[in-house]
Amino acid sequence: MMDLTLKIWRQKNSKTEGKVETYILKEVSPDSSFLEMLDQLNDQLNNTGVEPIAFDHDCREGICGMCSLHINGRAHGPDTGVTTCQLHMRSFKDGDTIVIEPWRSAAFPVIKDLVVDRSAFDRVQQSGGYISVNTSGNTQDANAIPIPKEDADKAFDAATCIGCGACVAACKNGSAMLFVSAKVSQLSLLPQGKVEANKRVLNMVNQMDEEGFGNCTNTGACEVECPKGISLDNIARMNREYLKSNIITD
Repeated sequence: MMDLTLKIWRQKNSKTEGKVETYILKEVSPDSSFLEMLDQLNDQLNNTGVEPIAFDHDCREGICGMCSLHINGRAHGPDTGVTTCQLHMRSFKDGDTIVIEPWRSAAFPVIKDLVVDRSAFDRVQQSGGYISVNTSGNTQDANAIPIPKEDADKAFDAATCIGCGACVAACKNGSAMLFVSAKVSQLSLLPQGKVEANKRVLNMVNQMDEEGFGNCTNTGACEVECPKGISLDNIARMNREYLKSNIITD
């Protein structure tokens, strides 16, 4: 069992100033997940009449991307290839001090404590992350459309992006290029996405800029911290698609 010092960002809402509060938590099992540790802390706070800490979570299986926490200066904590809910306390030692903060980005305003508003990602996706098909009964079955395996594999890899926002949190510019490029690549590599490819990339990149995300300077921190290992190759592909689309529309 471990005793921990937790320095956690507390903020009532987006209009108030926040500050770091310090809590002592004892008897933490190394086999518990990071979110279970926070549950344990909230039980302790409830029992002492202190308002529990708000943090985001849903599936707790590394799929939904909700558990967006900055832990000791790293998105999702010290392990690679995992979300916060997949991080276990055995990654820390007895007596450790752990600093827990929300994502830091102008495009992800704090809602409360460790919860941020990531609806900017939804608006980027809604601006072009879809395909239009005729559903009147003569649509070709997707499974019957020949697709080169290399393209299918790349599209599938891009589709594994869960939209957690770790790429934005890790980037010194607060860039969403890895997320947007994954969504662009997922569709641009497949025949179903070719019809609207030019319009899609222009709309999604323009929406990304409108949301206030920074630009990419190829530092690579986004790829390192991405729990699904989304490759920087997708950013290069999106840049090519964007340049080609600008030429075509001009």
